[in-house]
Amino acid sequence: MKRTLLLSTCLTLILTLNSCDVIAPKDSPGTMNNTQLEELLRQVCSSVEGESGQWQVVYKDKKIICLTDESHDRMRFISAIAKMDEISEEQLRFCMSANFDRALDARYCVSRDILWAAFIHPLSELSEDFAADALNQVANLAENFGTSYASGGLTFGSE
Repeated sequence: MKRTLLLSTCLTLILTLNSCDVIAPKDSPGTMNNTQLEELLRQVCSSVEGESGQWQVVYKDKKIICLTDESHDRMRFISAIAKMDEISEEQLRFCMSANFDRALDARYCVSRDILWAAFIHPLSELSEDFAADALNQVANLAENFGTSYASGGLTFGSE
């Protein structure tokens, strides 16, 4: 009885919040765009090259590529770490494990036989602080490959 009442109350609350637009619809426009992202990159990076939607930056001595697609509301920060034939199976296992508890919002991934640190996200939903933090996490993953494999000081599930 208590469980049914609790579920009913939760469902009512969710429906009420959705009908009041307290929870923003998924297609609501955000604020970040290419112009704002480029301004942020120029503020926090030591070097910015490229054109709108395709930049190569240097952040914390790491080369990071920033790619955006405003029409599809997507963006990514990526930093090449190593060719796959240069890393061991054990290092790859550490990367996969780190994706679960130490990589936070950025991730280790593989594309075209290269191991990358990557952050992939809807462009419009980024705030300046979150974008700056994402850059930091990508740089940290690239830097910490082979040691802590962490994107920052926080470890999910740590004591």
